Amino acid sequence: MSARAESLQPKRRPVKASLGRDDFVMRGFMVVIALYLLIALALPLYAMLSKSFSTYSFDLEAYEFQVSDEAGDFNTPPVSAASLNESLQAVPPEALATSGDGRLPAASFFPDFSFRSPVLYRIRGSDADAVFLIGSERFTGTQWQEVDSNTFRRVMLRPSRAQGLQNYVTYFSTPSLFQSIENSLFIAALSTIITVSLAFGFAYALSRSCMRFKGFFRLIALAPILVPSLLPGIALVYLFGNQGMIKGLLLGESIYGPIGIVIGSVFFTFPHAMLIITTALAISDARLYEAAESLKANRWKIFWTVTLPGARYGLISAAFVVFNLVITDFGLPKVIGGQYNMLAVDIYKQVIGQQNFEMGAVVSVVLLIPALVAFAVDRQVQKKQVALLSARSVPYQPRPNPRNDWLAFGYCGLVAVFIVGLLAVCQFAALIKFWPYDLSLSLKNYAFDLMDGGGWASYYNSIEMALLTAVIGTLVVFTGGYMVEKTKGFNSGRGLFQLLAMLPMAIPGMVLGLAYIFFFNNPQNPLNFFYGTMAILVTCTVTHFYTVSHLTAVTALKQMDREFESVAASLKQPFNRLFRVVTVPVCLPTILDISIYLFVNAMTTVSAVVFLYSPTTTLASVAVLNMDDAGDIAPAAAMGMMIFYTNAGARILHLIISKGVLKRTQAWRFR
Repeated sequence: MSARAESLQPKRRPVKASLGRDDFVMRGFMVVIALYLLIALALPLYAMLSKSFSTYSFDLEAYEFQVSDEAGDFNTPPVSAASLNESLQAVPPEALATSGDGRLPAASFFPDFSFRSPVLYRIRGSDADAVFLIGSERFTGTQWQEVDSNTFRRVMLRPSRAQGLQNYVTYFSTPSLFQSIENSLFIAALSTIITVSLAFGFAYALSRSCMRFKGFFRLIALAPILVPSLLPGIALVYLFGNQGMIKGLLLGESIYGPIGIVIGSVFFTFPHAMLIITTALAISDARLYEAAESLKANRWKIFWTVTLPGARYGLISAAFVVFNLVITDFGLPKVIGGQYNMLAVDIYKQVIGQQNFEMGAVVSVVLLIPALVAFAVDRQVQKKQVALLSARSVPYQPRPNPRNDWLAFGYCGLVAVFIVGLLAVCQFAALIKFWPYDLSLSLKNYAFDLMDGGGWASYYNSIEMALLTAVIGTLVVFTGGYMVEKTKGFNSGRGLFQLLAMLPMAIPGMVLGLAYIFFFNNPQNPLNFFYGTMAILVTCTVTHFYTVSHLTAVTALKQMDREFESVAASLKQPFNRLFRVVTVPVCLPTILDISIYLFVNAMTTVSAVVFLYSPTTTLASVAVLNMDDAGDIAPAAAMGMMIFYTNAGARILHLIISKGVLKRTQAWRFR
């Protein structure tokens, strides 16, 4: 009877929790930061992709000319540029294809043209879209423009735009450009194998031995993070260049090319691989080693059956991270690559050297493909790596073994000599007067104001940009991480935000910088005023390094129980008070880590900002590149070392502040 009564009752809709004011405010914050990522990342990338499909050519049918007699009377009928070219063959068909900035002199179609002639010329478009220049003034449409002979030589036809795959066809049919793909893949693969192998040995020595000075070796291994990627290239020039200290060790081979790029790539990617592999080895379960030893397995058997399988996801992740860093790096191959072309350098050559922005966009898209693939595989590997963790795992504790400990110490010592040696060579180069003829010490290389590249103003601009990036970036990233982690419901919006937040890690710096040119430098864009300012440098840098900072923030916020929000709601406390009084103090170590991460990367980045600086916003890392291009290699080394010392000082200051502040704000952790 009761069942019958229940079946007769009307079905009710599922009860949904009502949204309060805080929920709407938090969603609003998330939408605002998502809008920032959309404007600072998605729209510029779309503009760059559109640019890569834009083709430009001179449509000679779109222009008509009329020439007067010497008395100034126009008695002859108008004639199109296409008809003139057909009879004169003044411009070959292959020359009609051009870039978006192409210009074709109208005088090309008049072989007897003389700027001293008394005749007059008229020009107009045959349709409303035809564009031509008279001097620097732009004209469109079908109205006749009359000029004298002297002015006619300054008349330039402008190309018409179309959409198509012609740019890609041109790229893949140009052997020198296509060769860059093979070169980049080869260098990235070889550097990855060497770096991951060396980093695994170093991480294994730190985690599987009882050698002394582990902290010192770890500190040395992290030093390359503090310098721009150009610096190892400069050091290698002094060591193995044409007048290098030990160039004989190369047995006649040149350091300018793949050898130099690989050695330098190993230097600046080593700490990234070492950190990932160290983390993978740190989560090894000691019970597996105890079981293997109880089964009488020897050391090599344990290594191949326990250690390597346990760290495989870390090794794969490190390999893809290194691969991505090498294939997208611009500074190192630019300094020491010589004639060995790579994709990132091709972008720079097409944009800066040839002003061919469309082909630069094509190369950017090509470079984006391996970077996206490496990023996608790395994300999948990281997900599986997390799944290996177990609540019953017992941390592995190495036992003293004098022989193995000394071997580990010797290996780490060799790696430390390699890292410190390159830095020491750069510092030595920055202090000598004139290599290799006058080795006396001097500070003249630090007189940056006398060098081409930007002077001391570039260094101060870098500090300003790094500070703004650290402060603004930390505020934006942590706020965004809090909103996406603590907002109730709104799953679709949170998913979209996460997608936007993860995208920057897959975008090479050169690609992002070039995308900013296409988007922000467009006169029709209301944000055009942004271009050439310090603000665009800060925005680009924050966006470029957003993903790692976001993941760091979200990881820390996940450790906070959601009961905090429930208690605050029961006490009728707004979320901003909970955020200020509880969340920020608890997560202060993470906030400080995000800030120093953004500061250091802002000081060392080159590729993301090389297209965006103006004469008043030159940066120290770009100054290193410019001075090296101008032949001032010693001053370039000096500026690179200034970046290193600044980042080292910032790290030390970060540790001091962290120790003092955290002692008060994190006292609850030690009760």
